[in-house]
Amino acid sequence: DDVTTGASQDFKQATKLARRMVTTYGMSDKIGVMSYNEDDDEVFIGRDLAHGRSMSEETLREIDLEVKRIIDECHEKARAIINEHRDILDRTAELLLQKEKINMEEFNTLWEAD
Repeated sequence: DDVTTGASQDFKQATKLARRMVTTYGMSDKIGVMSYNEDDDEVFIGRDLAHGRSMSEETLREIDLEVKRIIDECHEKARAIINEHRDILDRTAELLLQKEKINMEEFNTLWEAD
């Protein structure tokens, strides 16, 4: 239950991917199969000042809510998988503390013992 900053880059990447899923790849039933991706091709530093928004505040809010929903669902699914296999993960950690490295055969043996 400890939270550290060690996973901050993972959170950043997961959020970036979820946002692309919603805004670029059309992978949200709620938002639809429209591209909401802002023009990333421009390198002008002041581009935000030079260009108006291509979508409403309401649409931006809906995108944010959908990104949060995806992240939350994936987080819960990951926790469930970890909890389901907790004993195997603990045995793996114990073996790694003893040996520092394990091969695929040793790893598979831990899973087969369950």
